[in-house]
Amino acid sequence: MASRIADSMLLVMGPHQRSIPSHRAGLHCSPGMLCLKLESILGKEIKRQCSVSTKRSKIVQAVAIPVAPPPLDSAEYRKQLAKNYGFQQIGEPLPENVTFKDVIDTLPKKVNFTEMAAFYHAAKDVITEYQFDRISYVNQVFEIDDVKAWKSVLISATSYALGLIMISKAPWYLLPLAWAWTGTAITGGHDCAHKSFSRNKLLEDIVGTLAFLPLIYPYEPWRFKHDRHHAKTNMLSEDTAWHPVLREEFDSSPILRKAIILGYGPIRPWMSIAHWLIWHFDLNKFRPNEVKRVKISLACVFTFMAIGWPLIIYKTGVMGWIKFWLMPWLGYHFWMSTFTMVHHTAPHIPFKSSDEWNAAQAQLNGTVHCDYPRWIEILCHDINVHIPHHISPRIPSYNLRDAHQSLQENWGKYLNEARWNWRLMKTIMTICHVYNKEQNYVAFDKLAPEESQPIDFLRKVMPDYA
Repeated sequence: MASRIADSMLLVMGPHQRSIPSHRAGLHCSPGMLCLKLESILGKEIKRQCSVSTKRSKIVQAVAIPVAPPPLDSAEYRKQLAKNYGFQQIGEPLPENVTFKDVIDTLPKKVNFTEMAAFYHAAKDVITEYQFDRISYVNQVFEIDDVKAWKSVLISATSYALGLIMISKAPWYLLPLAWAWTGTAITGGHDCAHKSFSRNKLLEDIVGTLAFLPLIYPYEPWRFKHDRHHAKTNMLSEDTAWHPVLREEFDSSPILRKAIILGYGPIRPWMSIAHWLIWHFDLNKFRPNEVKRVKISLACVFTFMAIGWPLIIYKTGVMGWIKFWLMPWLGYHFWMSTFTMVHHTAPHIPFKSSDEWNAAQAQLNGTVHCDYPRWIEILCHDINVHIPHHISPRIPSYNLRDAHQSLQENWGKYLNEARWNWRLMKTIMTICHVYNKEQNYVAFDKLAPEESQPIDFLRKVMPDYA
């Protein structure tokens, strides 16, 4: 399917928008996403005009009549793109005049009860109209609930423990299922890194560090780099997550080019391992005021490795280390890579330079909500409900669904939404490769067809089910 998309479509992304009076007004812009080649559209017309007169034995030449591409803001056009790419909905481009504050202001609010109580006390249970007007409101989706927060810790801890028990008891042919469960379960600590777990920040850092230790992930380095991803989502050369390959990198070396094709091709669901190595252990990648905390996290990780790994090997042998640690770790990185890839990568979602980048467009219009089987969503604490997470990472995981419902009510037509499927993955892995300002992405096989056998292989073997 993805090869058919690549062969039948020409991406021509460009932010050509006309301003509109309000973000609640209808879309009157034409930002451009894709133009269909005319070949498939004209095929029937050419055949109709090509006729052979058997009586006169004379061939009538075909004349191709130009057909204009559909309007770029056409709902029907976006619906067809969504079908081709494996999406449920491709959102309208967000108008330029919508600000990030406009979006945040629509999140559900409630009365600040602390102020309300103070007013009641001061007025002896009588509040004047003037005082009532002074009572502020708070975004309820930002509220930290200690019970719900510790419930998420309990889910992660018990699910991980259950996974280890399953690994120890399962026959060899069921081990892949046990590894998949365990790798999915060991995904806690995210709220801690975003300072949305507890009001006690020291406790938050301790829980986050412990949650990351079994993954050999240094907590503070991940927090610093992940915060940058949130601050500069889909910003060219600044986002630290799934960045498109730059053409100069792709052309720099034949060896590097082959490695990039493999990395963004067949082994892409595990490329977060490379990200883990490159971004989290090099002190030169951090600001001076971050280095001290980074060193503490690195010391914790290396201590865990120095004690935990030999202990596992002593008790279970090298095969036990592979069985109980390495395989679940690879399962975790499958989800780390896949979630991040699906949330921010699609042929119609652009990366933009800093001078063109717009926060509201990147976070609301350039982030994808993707539904997974419910057991995965529970074990991963609804991280797939990703658009509100990018509107503000300070929204605790247990409030993401309420926030997403609010976004759907207020900004629904601008949202990109999908349900995980093979066509979605195939589109990303066979098309979304090298950065191009006009087209967003150019597939490897369009630039280096003789070296793109891994991409050809994916096109042939990956299912096209949506």
